[in-house]
Amino acid sequence: MVSPLTQTAPSNRLLVVDDEENVRASLKAVLEDEGYTVETVGCGADCVRLLERRNFDLIFLDVWLPGKDGLEVLKEIRSRRPTQYVIMISGHGTIETAVQATKLGAFDFVEKPLSLEKILLVLEHALKQKRLEEENRSLKDLVRQETAMIGESVPMIALRQQIQYAAPTEGRILIFGENGTGKELVARLIHLGSPRRDQPFVEVNCAAIPEDLIESELFGSEKGAYTGSTETRKGKFELGDGGTVFLDEVGDMSVKTQAKVLRVLEEQRFVRLGGSQPIEIDVRVIAATNKNLEEEIEKGNFREDLFFRLNVIPFEVPPLRERKEDIPLLVDYFMDHFCDRYGKPKKSISKQAMQTLHFYYWPGNVRELKNIVERLVIMVPNQKVEASDLPTTLRKPNIRDFRPAPQRWQEAREDFERKFILEKLREYDGNISRTAAAIGMERTHLHRKLKAYKIQTK
Repeated sequence: MVSPLTQTAPSNRLLVVDDEENVRASLKAVLEDEGYTVETVGCGADCVRLLERRNFDLIFLDVWLPGKDGLEVLKEIRSRRPTQYVIMISGHGTIETAVQATKLGAFDFVEKPLSLEKILLVLEHALKQKRLEEENRSLKDLVRQETAMIGESVPMIALRQQIQYAAPTEGRILIFGENGTGKELVARLIHLGSPRRDQPFVEVNCAAIPEDLIESELFGSEKGAYTGSTETRKGKFELGDGGTVFLDEVGDMSVKTQAKVLRVLEEQRFVRLGGSQPIEIDVRVIAATNKNLEEEIEKGNFREDLFFRLNVIPFEVPPLRERKEDIPLLVDYFMDHFCDRYGKPKKSISKQAMQTLHFYYWPGNVRELKNIVERLVIMVPNQKVEASDLPTTLRKPNIRDFRPAPQRWQEAREDFERKFILEKLREYDGNISRTAAAIGMERTHLHRKLKAYKIQTK
């Protein structure tokens, strides 16, 4: 007899815990015939020791065992592994024992003499339930990861408040921010906080789609609309009907496409490429950009009327360098995430390494930090990450000049002095005292110069 479950999932690992050798042997033989991997032990102590080294999808656990009885072992298993599936078996079962086992977390209770058909049926139900719970946990984890906004800095608290106010409305939102700051995350949170949360969230990366494909991607196409078009395709606006369409990097959209998007916003309808019938839609549009759209308007690269349509509620996502107090929280979050993802023990980070992360400029923002933490989890063998484990780009003196190029004689003099100070600072690894001594300047005077010239050091 081969159950449907074992045909599709024959690799489940099972453990049989029973003091009767013939029960262990018969269960092992039957379950292995069904395609399972089976191990057996004769007492609770051996069961607990084995669980320290191996994982099992399910455990068959006898109630009457030498030393600790099955209920005591069940308590210990559940304390160590709360999600472990256990089926209790007993030759002297009572209703009271069965109820107690269920309260302690057993999935089911099977009496001896064992019916092999019942064993296989209960096992099938248990593994099916286990799969459903694991899928549910995975989906919840995925949602949490995709919508976790980490940070307790003032800019992040303000941003969360903005989302709370704007999400329940129908107002169009334009999100500004550098690459890697989390503009898509903000858009998703707005969608999840809106009445449209149960409808589609459709993302369009305007910078990633070639110019000759963007219109069919947005509005869809009829069969035969262009060479190779063998069937009718729905566009992003049609797929997002009833929900939210997120136009990421909208500043990279061509002026021609901008005109068509503007018409969709005004009329809430469009015509597929190669079609003639208008299609009515109901979408909320959220857009995002890393460009200064007002400058793009002056250059003729972005339509002013589209800007006003999109910019009903402007959002500003701060760069990581303006919320550095959030770095420890982000590091912990990403460290936990990647250690769990790659099955590695939890890592910690030394104080010196954290200081190095704090002083870095983070041009790639949170995305760059996330990538670095992933690299550390994979490549650093020790439990604690030291400053020496960090990429060399992070450990170099982080000295930046924020001043524009000089326009006048006085500015040129200051520019020369500023560049001289920058060069000496790099020569002495950002050490203020050594730099001041080398150039013959008082340390406090050098500090004033750094402040005046907007030179940032560690």
